[in-house]
Amino acid sequence: MAEPSLPAAIGVFDSGVGGLSVLRAIRSQLPCHPVIYLADQAHVPYGARTQDEVRAYSEAITRYLLSQGAQLIVVACNTASAAALYPLRAAFPDVPFVGMEPAVKPAAEHTLSGVVGVLATPVTFQGALFASVVERFARGVTVLTDTCPGLVGQIEAGQLNAPETRAILKRALQPMIERGVDTIVMGCTHYPFVIPLIQEIVGPRVEVIDPAPAIARQVGRMLDSRGLLSTCDARAEVSFQTTGDSRRFEEMLPRLLGEGDRVKYVQWESDI
Repeated sequence: MAEPSLPAAIGVFDSGVGGLSVLRAIRSQLPCHPVIYLADQAHVPYGARTQDEVRAYSEAITRYLLSQGAQLIVVACNTASAAALYPLRAAFPDVPFVGMEPAVKPAAEHTLSGVVGVLATPVTFQGALFASVVERFARGVTVLTDTCPGLVGQIEAGQLNAPETRAILKRALQPMIERGVDTIVMGCTHYPFVIPLIQEIVGPRVEVIDPAPAIARQVGRMLDSRGLLSTCDARAEVSFQTTGDSRRFEEMLPRLLGEGDRVKYVQWESDI
C-alpha cells in the first residue's frame, strides 16, 4: 500500500512529563511521524483523581488532539488508560488508540523467583485493566504492588535523584526485595525516569521493565494496519503543549529527553 503524502500525526497525552518516556520510544522507532504531545499539568497527578474526573479529562484532551490533526492517540498514562481507555474507544470508534498496561505478562514470563513487583498509581490498581492483566498472565506468580505516594510529584519537580525520591522508592522496594522479587514493572509512565535510582536500590540481579518500547512498537503496528506507517531517516517535529507552566516544562525537556524545544500553553475552557 502506498504511503501517505504526509506522515500521520500521533497525539500523545499524559497528566504531566511521564508520557515523555513513551514519546522518547516513539521518536526512536518512528522518527518520521510528527507528534503532538499534551501534558495536562493543570490536573497532575491523575493518580489522585477519581475515575470520572480522569475520563472527562481524557475525552476532552482526545477531542483537542484530533482537532490539531492527530490520526492516532496514545494514552501515555497508566492511570488514564485504566480509567478511560475503554470509554474512549467507545466514544471515538473510528479513532485508533494505544494505551498503557502494566507489563505483567513479560514480567511473569521472565521471573525465576515467581515474585514480581509493580509500581503504579492507585487508580491503575483499581481499574479493571490491571485486574484483567494479572488474571490472564500472572497465574502462579506472586504480584506485589506499591503506589509510591509522592513519586510523581518528585519527578514532575525534576527531583530524579533527591533524598526524598530515594526514600519513597526504598520504602516501596525494600519489602519486595525481602520477599524475593526479581522483576520490577513500571506501571506509571513517570517512573522510567527514575529507573537508574531503582536499579541502584534493587541491584543488578533484579530486572526493571520499561513498557515504553513495546508501546512504540504497538503504535507502529497500528499505523501499519491502517496504511498510515511512514519510514524515513528524517526526524519530524514534536509540538510540545501543556495546560500548566510552559516555562517549567521547557526547562525539564533537556533533562528528560536530551533535547529542548518551545512549549505551548493550552488553557482549559472550563475546569472539568
